[in-house]
Amino acid sequence: MGTREITAQYRMAHWAETFQERVNTGEKVKEFCLRKGVSKDTYYYWQQKLRKIAGDHLAKLESKPTGLALSGFTEVKITEPPTSPSVIGADQICIETGLCKVTAGSGYPTEALVVVLREIVKV
Repeated sequence: MGTREITAQYRMAHWAETFQERVNTGEKVKEFCLRKGVSKDTYYYWQQKLRKIAGDHLAKLESKPTGLALSGFTEVKITEPPTSPSVIGADQICIETGLCKVTAGSGYPTEALVVVLREIVKV
C-alpha cells in the first residue's frame, strides 16, 4: 500500500470519528462545525465522500454470495450442547454459518471473538 492510500485511509478514519463525535454530542452540524473550526462545506464534502465509499462497499458485498445476511435478520440455530465434552462443552459457544464454524470457550476474550467474526463477514 502506497503513501496516498495510507493517507486516504487515515483521512477517512478521521472523518468517520468526527461524524460519530457529532452524533454522540447531539449538536447540530452548524454548532459542531463552529466548535471544531471546520466549515460546513468541508463537513458535508467528507460526509458525502464517506457515504459514497460505504455505498460502493455495500454494493460489492451484496453482489458476492457469502451465505451471511447483510441486513435484517438471519436464522440462528441454538442447539443443546453435545453430551461429549470433547466436542463442545456447556461453557462454550458455537457459531456456525454455511461457510464456517467457530467454537469458543467461556474464557475466550470477547474482543478476540469480535475480531474473528468480523473477518468471517469479510469473506
